[in-house]
Amino acid sequence: MGAEIRKNLIAAFSKVGVLRSRDFASLGIPRAACAELLSEGILYRSGRGLYGLTAQEVSEHRSLAEVSTRVPNGVVCLLSALAFHEITTQNPSSVWIAVDRKARYPSVDYPPIEVVRFSGPGLVDGVKLHAIEGVAVKITSIARTVVDCFKYRNKLGLDIALEALIDAWSQKRLNLDEVAHFAALARMENVMKPYLATLR
Repeated sequence: MGAEIRKNLIAAFSKVGVLRSRDFASLGIPRAACAELLSEGILYRSGRGLYGLTAQEVSEHRSLAEVSTRVPNGVVCLLSALAFHEITTQNPSSVWIAVDRKARYPSVDYPPIEVVRFSGPGLVDGVKLHAIEGVAVKITSIARTVVDCFKYRNKLGLDIALEALIDAWSQKRLNLDEVAHFAALARMENVMKPYLATLR
C-alpha cells in the first residue's frame, strides 16, 4: 500500500471518527487495503463494515456516531439521549434509536441497539443535529426526551422518567413551554400534569 493511500486514510479519519467499508472507494482506498490495515493494527473493526482508526482518540459518544453511520435516518432517543444530555444517572448498555414505523428493522451487529418506532412529526419535532466525531447525529432535545420517557414509561420505568424530569429541571435546562408542546403532541398532558405541577 502506498504512502498516499495511508495519508488519505488518516486525513479522512481526522474529519470523521468512523467509516463504512463502502466509503473507502470514494477516498481512493482499494478495498484490499482494508485487510492489510486491519492486520497491521492501523484500523479496527467496530462492527460489520464499520471501521475506526486505532490511534484516534475515542469520545464517550463514539457508539452514537457508529449507530448513526449505520442508520442515518435513525434518531438517538430515550436513555441514550438522556445520557448524551447528561440528565440521568443511567448508563445504557445499548444505543436507543428511533426509526420510522414502516422502516425495516436496522441491521446493526455492534454496538447493541434498542429500537423504538416513531411516525411523522415524531421523527423530526424536537430533533437536533449534533456533530460527534465528524458524524451528524440526530438526537432528541432535552424537553422532547423527557416527554418521550413518560410516553415509554411502561418500557423504561416511571422512576427513570421522573428522574429525567427532576434532574433536567434542577439543572435549569428544562423549558416548561417546550415540555407542554411535546406533551400535547405525544398525548402525555394528563399523565405529566401532576408531576409538572410540583415544579412550578
